[in-house]
Amino acid sequence: MRYLLFIFLTISVFACNPSNPQNSNDEFKDLGKDNEFKDAHKDHKGEGNYQLLGEQIEIKTKEKSGSAYTIKANDSKNYLIVLHEWWGLNEHIKKEADRLYQALDKKVNVIALDLYDGQVATTPEEATKYMQACTEDRARALIQSVLDMAGQEAQIGTIGWCFGGGWSLQTAIMAGDRGKASVVYYGMPEKDAKKIAPLKANVLGIFAKQDQWITPKIEADFKKLLDATGKTYEGHIFDADHAFANPTSERYEGESAQKANAITNRFLKENLL
Repeated sequence: MRYLLFIFLTISVFACNPSNPQNSNDEFKDLGKDNEFKDAHKDHKGEGNYQLLGEQIEIKTKEKSGSAYTIKANDSKNYLIVLHEWWGLNEHIKKEADRLYQALDKKVNVIALDLYDGQVATTPEEATKYMQACTEDRARALIQSVLDMAGQEAQIGTIGWCFGGGWSLQTAIMAGDRGKASVVYYGMPEKDAKKIAPLKANVLGIFAKQDQWITPKIEADFKKLLDATGKTYEGHIFDADHAFANPTSERYEGESAQKANAITNRFLKENLL
């Protein structure tokens, strides 16, 4: 009976996830062509002066060097890899990296990776351009270099928002057995059961009820996929809109953001400390 149940779940997953679905990262990139999506991000605000805790470091790949903002913890083999939104590795993301470092009691190395090779957007048009230019191969090369730098004994956590939310999950998949925790804030999840098979990390999904693009239906299908493939998932849907956790966005919803961050802090502590 257990064997038959496994076969049924496997068939169900692949019925909903054909062998060659659109790449989840490319699917999110296509949102850059959606004028409503761009309009929803047009009111991006700066945060002013802030004294950062970390430093920018070089990330070497076979093609060309990249960079990452890093806060190092003393004598720790645990790493949290931070993946930025479609704006790029701006001050907001660096500030989030600092916040997470402190939330994890300064016991986890935090690396905010720059997937845009130094480009930082301030308008939706720029963000769309840089997101479209970020190729799958380049992003994976940068991520793999960070995973190599962390070492085989490392325990890896990942977190990302929007564009980076999808890459948070992909990074956890790439981490394999080293993956311990992956936080996805309203990012496009993986829909292919074959591609998600190497995932070992526990997954926390933070989504928004009013999100027109990464919808509650997408979250529900993601949960079904993870459940059917034996992964560990915890999902939360807030009565808010896309980008509700970003204080530089006009869609910022403080109460929901604080609750989501508290859940995230608890989840990461449980899995990385």
